[in-house]
Amino acid sequence: MQANKILFFSIVSVAVVAVAGLFSARLLLVNRDPVELTVLYSTEKEAWLEQVSRDFQGQIGERPIQLKFEPLGSQEIVQAVLDGTRRPHLISPASSLQISMLAAESGRVLGAPVVNLADATACRSVVKTPLVLVAWQDRAEALGWLDSGDPDLWTKLRVAVADPDGWRSHGHANWGYVKFGQTDPNRSNSGLMTLLLITYDYFDKSTGLTNQDLLSPDFDQWFQALGEYTDVGDSTGTFMKEMVTFGPSRYDLVAVYESTAIEQIPNAAGRYGELRVYYPSPTVLSDHPFCLLQADWVTADEAAAAEQFVTYLLDRPAQEAALALGFRPADAGVALDGPGSPFSQYTANGIRTDLPAQVDVPPGEVLTTLINFWNRHQR
Repeated sequence: MQANKILFFSIVSVAVVAVAGLFSARLLLVNRDPVELTVLYSTEKEAWLEQVSRDFQGQIGERPIQLKFEPLGSQEIVQAVLDGTRRPHLISPASSLQISMLAAESGRVLGAPVVNLADATACRSVVKTPLVLVAWQDRAEALGWLDSGDPDLWTKLRVAVADPDGWRSHGHANWGYVKFGQTDPNRSNSGLMTLLLITYDYFDKSTGLTNQDLLSPDFDQWFQALGEYTDVGDSTGTFMKEMVTFGPSRYDLVAVYESTAIEQIPNAAGRYGELRVYYPSPTVLSDHPFCLLQADWVTADEAAAAEQFVTYLLDRPAQEAALALGFRPADAGVALDGPGSPFSQYTANGIRTDLPAQVDVPPGEVLTTLINFWNRHQR
């Protein structure tokens, strides 16, 4: 009888140990499930992110971080968060302009802002590129006023674009009209940046833009001529490719990102002459912020994964890879003019390492009014 009891308890003990082992193994397996980090990002940096993310091996405890990318237009990112069609953990539109708009709109639509530009831990810029004007060299020389630092650049552009005599006024009647293009601010960040610089320039300031400014009848009338004759594209990259493909028959000069210009300078060689790059003063940066959403669907592990991934993007190897693609690294320790840098390679085309002063990012409400202004007056 005693032997049977011993045998019974031995069997029970083995069973308990086995069940406990299975339970512990299952816990271990669960704890090693990936932390899936969903990232919405603007298409301009797609090649860079695809390149550098291959070597990312982040972990939260024993759990690997699994990146789930989706490229969208910058304005599409804002709208997707607002209408709930996407529930990302981390977003990166092309600039802080969209973050400012999202902060204002989410506060109104969702009851509380889901992003905060002022929080340097939750919202960090990883690369930068300014807005530039790109022109065919012979067109730039004929205009004569595109040199960087010209305080009347946008006013002179408006006059040239609206001039019924076109290039005849500059001694080249066979060139037709002066053809300027920018992207649509509703769809593309570079278009919003262009519109912002034009507006700041009209009011002769670089900060403090208000809705009251935008409702000025004088500005309304001034802008009509420029808006009517400006050609509009949807995507900065596609827009710049069209300039290179079709030459001055399509565009004489366009407003795009510096990084986009750098990408296309070698492709333009031997087609319709050289491309020249000019820097409006003041300028505005496409600063590519990565912002953690302050939303109830973001867990503590996902927030930690986001912080780890953004830190990785700011590490030297990723920053050097960005430089090779024409972006300005956020890491000031990465020299722009080093050997092999496109900033050294294309100085003859006007690419420069220094930048003019920058305008301030207006409140989101003002940016929304600015886009509405565009919609009322363009075409």
